[in-house]
Amino acid sequence: MNKIEETEAKYMKKDAPKFSVGDTVKVFIRIIEEEKQRLQAFEGIVISKKGSGVRESFTVRRVSYGEGVERTFSLHAPSVDKVEITRRGKVRRAKLYYLRKKVGKKTTVEEKIGSISKKEK
Repeated sequence: MNKIEETEAKYMKKDAPKFSVGDTVKVFIRIIEEEKQRLQAFEGIVISKKGSGVRESFTVRRVSYGEGVERTFSLHAPSVDKVEITRRGKVRRAKLYYLRKKVGKKTTVEEKIGSISKKEK
C-alpha cells in the first residue's frame, strides 16, 4: 500500500452502505447552526455514482414543489451522517440523467423483487 492509499484509508468510513444507481435513499446531513447541531434528511433517487475510495460521490434527485432538486454528496464526508436505503431500483443504466426530462409517474424507477435485508441497511 502506498502513502496515498494509507492517508485515504484514515478518512474512509468503515460502515459505508452499499447502494447503486436507481435506489431510493435517505441521506442525513449534519447541519451546524451557531452552536447547535441537527440532522436534515434528503430523500430521492440516486442518479449517478462516480469515483472510488475516499473520493467516491453520488448524486441524489428529488422533486420538491414541482421543481427538480439534485444534490451531490461525498460518501465519506464528515457532514454526511448516514445513508438509509429506502428501496432498491431495477435499472439498466449507469447514469439516470434521462429522469431530468420526465414528469410525474414516469420519474419512478421499477423496484427490484425482494425486500431489503436488515444486514444491507
